[in-house]
Amino acid sequence: MERLRRVLVVGGTHGNERNAPWLLEHWRQDPARLRSAGLEPVFVLGNPQAWSGNQRYVERDLNRCFSEALLQDSSVQALEVRRARQLLEQYGPDGREPCAVAIDLHSTTSAMGNCLVVYGRRPADLALAAGIQARLGLPIYLHEGDASQTGFLVERWPCGVVLEVGPVPQGVVQASICRHTQLGLEAALAVLGQARSGQLRLPAALVVHRHLRSLDLPRRPDGSPLACIHPQLQSRDWRPLPPGAPVFLGPDGEVIRFEPLPDQEPQVAVFINEAAYGEKGIALSLTRREVWPVPPEWSEALEACASTLAGAA
Repeated sequence: MERLRRVLVVGGTHGNERNAPWLLEHWRQDPARLRSAGLEPVFVLGNPQAWSGNQRYVERDLNRCFSEALLQDSSVQALEVRRARQLLEQYGPDGREPCAVAIDLHSTTSAMGNCLVVYGRRPADLALAAGIQARLGLPIYLHEGDASQTGFLVERWPCGVVLEVGPVPQGVVQASICRHTQLGLEAALAVLGQARSGQLRLPAALVVHRHLRSLDLPRRPDGSPLACIHPQLQSRDWRPLPPGAPVFLGPDGEVIRFEPLPDQEPQVAVFINEAAYGEKGIALSLTRREVWPVPPEWSEALEACASTLAGAA
């Protein structure tokens, strides 16, 4: 008989995102504080060394270390790659304490509010996102088609989504951020509980913001920024960005305006001026809002995954 699996709840994948790790310890000490929908979550601190130093990572971004190439390359021994292997050996679908679903809890410095991030178009992921969106109305950032950004944690589990909550500065715990994080996780567990019991009811449509491309700040030859985000764009995540809109502002007052690529209108900007993305050459990402019908196959995929989940003791 196949072993029952659990729901992996990860906080602190980035060590300077402090709210989720604070909640993990709270839930460990008092599990009744989290409405788990009859499921058995396992709470894991993603990057303990980075968390101890209140830094995003030690050697490389853990949330880019789960690509098959990195995991299988024995010559790569960076701390975060080794941590990715440890997490899979312990909690992967075939690990010592197997999990079927991964919920990765993050926070953001940008004015994204609360949202879900889904990588690619796996039916179970989309079904889980649709169920959460129906409960909480959260926008969904569908990240795909970006060869420079790969190897995300939740992709290594049969089903998984990222919950982003903000805005909050790095290294800071805020009560409202913690509250919204808990509500988002409880919604995810409720949807999984419904899928496990065969009572899943998904909406007729899913609203996504599909990733198109990212823009970097204009830079000098030495890599230093030549301009910053224009004040008319700052904190305007999830809003349409029309052609000619001011995007960047130089120190001399020069305005650099938005020039969309052909066939990529209308566009919506997200993760505007996210503090952690400067090193990745991302000042903002551009998306297109799309409404997708929810086919029966999504529910079937999530129910199949959730049927392997263990109930609470």
